[in-house]
Amino acid sequence: MHWFSLGLALLLAVAIIAIGVQYVARPFTAMRSFGLPLPETGANVAWWLRLKGVRDIVSGLAVLAFMMWGSSGAVGLVLLVEAVIPVGDMLVILAANGSKTSAFGMHGVTAAIMVLAALLLVTGVS
Repeated sequence: MHWFSLGLALLLAVAIIAIGVQYVARPFTAMRSFGLPLPETGANVAWWLRLKGVRDIVSGLAVLAFMMWGSSGAVGLVLLVEAVIPVGDMLVILAANGSKTSAFGMHGVTAAIMVLAALLLVTGVS
């Protein structure tokens, strides 16, 4: 069953990297699924959105690095810390009266899956 939690960690890492790549390559398309209205248009908006993409890519790479060179418990700790990101995204979207569907359905569910995988890896239950 250990493969399940590591597989979940791998899936989460690859998914956040893919989302980051989308923000770098097509920032306005990626932003539409986030749960907040698109920001004002302007020459620099796409560059600000790309910054989010770079951070997403690095978040996924951190998980992959710990999967390759760390223990399962370390992977779990990284996932647990990084789960703060989708929780924060969810809370910001809710505070801004954005899409509740995106807030809970995408960001909330992502955070819950990350915490589940993290707890399985940290406790060694899997």
